[in-house]
Amino acid sequence: MASLVSSSSSSSSSSSIAACLIGLSFVSVAVMAATPRRAIDVAFQKNYVPTWAFDHISYFDGGNEVKLCLDKSTGTGFQSRGSYLFGHFSMHIKMVPGDSAGTVTAFYLSSQNSEHDEIDFEFLGNRTDQPYILQTNVFSGGKGDREQRIYLWFDPTKDYHSYSVLWNMHQIVFFVDDVPIRVFKNSGDLGVKYPFSQPMKIYSSLWNADDWATRGGLEKTDWSRAPFVASYRGFHIDGCEASADPKFCATQGMQWWDQKEFQDLDGPQYRRLQWVRQMYTIYNYCTDRSRYPTVPPECPRDRDV
Repeated sequence: MASLVSSSSSSSSSSSIAACLIGLSFVSVAVMAATPRRAIDVAFQKNYVPTWAFDHISYFDGGNEVKLCLDKSTGTGFQSRGSYLFGHFSMHIKMVPGDSAGTVTAFYLSSQNSEHDEIDFEFLGNRTDQPYILQTNVFSGGKGDREQRIYLWFDPTKDYHSYSVLWNMHQIVFFVDDVPIRVFKNSGDLGVKYPFSQPMKIYSSLWNADDWATRGGLEKTDWSRAPFVASYRGFHIDGCEASADPKFCATQGMQWWDQKEFQDLDGPQYRRLQWVRQMYTIYNYCTDRSRYPTVPPECPRDRDV
């Protein structure tokens, strides 16, 4: 994966104050009508299996809490038992505390076909007292390079927070604690491929990526701080399982995530998204003219420009 140079846009004092007020008001509001359903906590073993370095995964409270361990020998990860086509996929994660530079904690959906589809959360570690960076990306039909990076408005190492993806025929929405941080609309009519036919498994992993993860690889993993531990809860999956026959998930509007209120964000949610854009976004491929001299066609529809 290529590294990105973080950049932030300047704004006037008045716009910053306005954005801050927007954020304060909408972080605390009640759950909106178009907010995805709350996940039901279940044990890890119900929906997931470890994929590698089994001895680096620890289970607590009957599998309701799982910890992944990274040391100099290996990281580790897990995946869903089934594959899914559309739904709401969430995880409660507490990131590696302290000096986590060089480490990546990932939570993502991925297909197995040649024309790769993938929906990524990647949490990039940093030096002690320096903030985590959350990088998101969307691959569709084998095309990626749609990175966005934000800072979070809280310390993700202090407590569990919810990270989730709503995926239907109309849009993909990334949420952090019910705050939408990114939208990728179905822009097939603009010639942009959209993930709609390939089932995806859900994955998570903790691994060393000090060749790119922190300051483009300038900051290396300090192995004297190992082991690095990320903690997980909330292993519920609310999606259409398509492991045997993807056609089964041609629900034609029958599932809750297909309903009209989930086909777009509402006004308050767009204002929350604007708050994230103004206050916390440090990189957006849509505004990177060195990589994309012409604005990618999906960006205006996704309200990224």
